[in-house]
Amino acid sequence: MTVKTISELIPVLQTAIGPVILISGLGLLLLTMTNRLARTIDRSRELLEGYDDLSSTHRGRVDREIVVLWKRARYVRAAILLASSTCLGAALLIILLFLASLFQIEVPLIVTGVFIMSMLCLISSLVFFLLDVNLTLSALRIGLEGHRKH
Repeated sequence: MTVKTISELIPVLQTAIGPVILISGLGLLLLTMTNRLARTIDRSRELLEGYDDLSSTHRGRVDREIVVLWKRARYVRAAILLASSTCLGAALLIILLFLASLFQIEVPLIVTGVFIMSMLCLISSLVFFLLDVNLTLSALRIGLEGHRKH
């Protein structure tokens, strides 16, 4: 094992800045996603309060909206899982960069593989996030149906 001096680790630190910034941005994305999940759960609970006292017409509308909310919650859960996986991949990438530098080993395929997997998880997370956003409009449409009739 070769001990590195600080001046030899500076390029590694500079390289590790990218994944660190990615982790910071992912934190904000995860905050947004968890807030959306919380709102979906709160809305579901709100709709189910007093469900037994509703007329059959209102129950049908609530049932349809609950189906949409359930699908939204699953999409957001998948987005959160994938964004978290991206964050874990970025953290692993930082560790790999430091270990490769510290022990002077070349692992370009591993580093490349971790980076590509992280980016694929991020892309997939954003796709699920967009699906949730689109479903939000479906739930709103169902809610508006009841207001048009009054």
